[in-house]
Amino acid sequence: MSRIGNRVLTIPAGVEVNVDGNKVTVKGPKGTLEYVFRNSNVSVMVEDGKVSVTRKDDSKVSKQLHGTTNSNINNMLIGVSEGFKKELEIRGIGYRANMSGDAVILHIGYSHDITISPVPGSKISFTSATEIVVEGISKQAVGETAARIHDSRPPEPYQGKGIRYKGEYVRRKEGKTAGKK
Repeated sequence: MSRIGNRVLTIPAGVEVNVDGNKVTVKGPKGTLEYVFRNSNVSVMVEDGKVSVTRKDDSKVSKQLHGTTNSNINNMLIGVSEGFKKELEIRGIGYRANMSGDAVILHIGYSHDITISPVPGSKISFTSATEIVVEGISKQAVGETAARIHDSRPPEPYQGKGIRYKGEYVRRKEGKTAGKK
């Protein structure tokens, strides 16, 4: 039994949801998102300002798609009304970031600079040279862009240098000790 799939989603004020066959279109103040689901396994109903997802049978695939479809539509409702945001911070001597058009150029200790373009549906901005903010209406696009930036130099456990999510805990290790007996 999918508990996530059974939840009824409330449509926020100013958001419009349309279902056309197996395509859901969500339009809100921040933009428009579309999602195509498998019509043979689940169905989406919109009535009285609420969205509900039902599965057609109890097969394993239908149960899996039931919760996934419900979660994706919920993320679309949140994205077009509030938006998503991930913050990253750069730590390390000489590590910094610059903008070039809409892409970010990272100077993070390699012999070359790393250029990362945002995934369509997200945008990159800065609060300082060492703090990066990724925003957008698509949770998938924001998460993928932030992950690509994070994975270009993940934080290392000995000195803590690298790019981390704001609030991410990095377990530190002690390192070698000379002459210990």
